[in-house]
Amino acid sequence: MEIIKAEKRYLDEILDIENESFKHPFKKENILYELEENPFSNFYLAKENDEIVGFIIFWITFENATICQIATKKTFRNMGFATKLIEFSEKLLKEKEVEFYTLEVREGNLAAINLYKKMGFLTITKKDKYYEDGENALYMMKGEI
Repeated sequence: MEIIKAEKRYLDEILDIENESFKHPFKKENILYELEENPFSNFYLAKENDEIVGFIIFWITFENATICQIATKKTFRNMGFATKLIEFSEKLLKEKEVEFYTLEVREGNLAAINLYKKMGFLTITKKDKYYEDGENALYMMKGEI
């Protein structure tokens, strides 16, 4: 597996993964904003045999970072790609002296919650009716990256 910086030329593959991964996926404009305009955005892709199989978008603001989106292509799930993307992001965060890493995750997304717990994230609070469809979110944080 190789991790590379996301580029516009991979937009179709990114959107395919986004659309198969989320109930309310980012639109093309959202992805382009993260790729080209958001000054806080860090956007990386996981490649396996020249195929884009996953991505992570995380924002860095001073000593804090937030996972905005992380997704793996359905046929490549449970193979460690998300773990590798998070580990890669944490290496970058450590270099930038980031102290806290946070995220929101759907309360019903047990696979993601288990991954985040395995990676050292702790549930800090629950955000009631956080998502458009009324589902709650868990706010998770990891310190000492």
